[in-house]
Amino acid sequence: MPQPLILIVDDDSPHRSMLRTVLRGWGYAVEEAEDGAAAVEQVKARAFDAVLTDVRMARLDGIAALREIREWNPSIPVLIMTAWSSVQNAVDALRLGAYDYLTKPLELDELKLALERALDHTRLARESQEPGRAQSEASSLLLGRSEAMRELVEMVETVAPTEATVLVSGESGTGKELVARAIQAASTRRDKPFVTINCAALAENLLESELFGHEKGAFTGADRRREGRFVQAHGGTLFLDEIGEMPLSLQAKLLRVLQQGEVQRVGCDETIKVDVRVIAATNRVLADEVAAGRFREDLFYRLNVIGLEVPPLRARREDIPLLASTFLERHAAANRKTIKGFTPQAMDAMLRYGWPGNVRELENAVERAVILSGGEYVAERALPLAVQNAPVPDADGEELALGSMSLEDVERKAIEATLRETEDNKSEAARRLGITRATLHSKLKKYGLD
Repeated sequence: MPQPLILIVDDDSPHRSMLRTVLRGWGYAVEEAEDGAAAVEQVKARAFDAVLTDVRMARLDGIAALREIREWNPSIPVLIMTAWSSVQNAVDALRLGAYDYLTKPLELDELKLALERALDHTRLARESQEPGRAQSEASSLLLGRSEAMRELVEMVETVAPTEATVLVSGESGTGKELVARAIQAASTRRDKPFVTINCAALAENLLESELFGHEKGAFTGADRRREGRFVQAHGGTLFLDEIGEMPLSLQAKLLRVLQQGEVQRVGCDETIKVDVRVIAATNRVLADEVAAGRFREDLFYRLNVIGLEVPPLRARREDIPLLASTFLERHAAANRKTIKGFTPQAMDAMLRYGWPGNVRELENAVERAVILSGGEYVAERALPLAVQNAPVPDADGEELALGSMSLEDVERKAIEATLRETEDNKSEAARRLGITRATLHSKLKKYGLD
């Protein structure tokens, strides 16, 4: 394999010379630029695997060079070197898309690890562009035919083969953990551990112990040494749910792990190297938490390398028939019941309802309905009262607006999408929609789709 080619950008000639010697000793090919302007010219002329640049330079500083390099080729990882007194520059760099930042004087072990990660990112990004490499596992976990869900699945399949840290945002119950599992399933880490932890479920001292582990006797009740979730996830993926609830003191320690790739057990001076991809999730707007001083800005940008937003169910109502039918099959089998689908009235009620609890609330409602149903079809009366009492069209027959679409628009789109997916197999389409074949024919005629 060819040597990875790295561009060193620094107007300090002795420092640049030292870095050249070190990197070549590690087996890398090296080119040099004495300022940001020369670096941009070289990036446009040659294909570099990574760029290592200082921030303060007389002619076009590192931040400006980063901006131009990202515009020219956003796939090149750019690592920023900055003094402790200029940490704000590092935060600005992360905001603009820098892959990582290192503080001066450089720790060579930290530099080596950061370069290895950056080059892995470059390699995996290139591999993901090869025919047949992108995995389609996401579509099997993230159910939905709506445009919003198709876009989300496409983003998951794009970022999954890389090593990028991902921040998944969305309301409670939208399925953020499913997104994380879809990323893992479509990544090169698919056969490695997928470890989860809810940052809101534990007190601060317990959360620290769960994340990083502890030594025997580190605190009252620590009767044996325990490895933390980071070590458990070594080689795989760690899912940090409700990251917005993490105390500030622990945020600093998490940032250190993300920067240096090593953890320190509570009560121990020894550090342990870990290879873990982190996916975090939150139902808060973390940018607002940063502004309020409740979340570290540098950690936010470290986590938000790739940001994914999971749409609420009310924004993709055309997915309700597929989701409801999938949950129906699952819970009917679990409860040893033979249920073919939903009555038209039950499906209409589910389409009208706002689902503030999103997909989780829908699944709970369907499970309840399955348990209460005695016939072959789930009737409206088996659904929760809130669903039964969802607003209906008024007496003049005006359509009820559902976001930007009426109820009938949503129903027609759901039928059209299901027929396309089943290649016009009406029996299968009726089954997936949770209605009878006769009801489907009636609706096809109503909407002029027959």
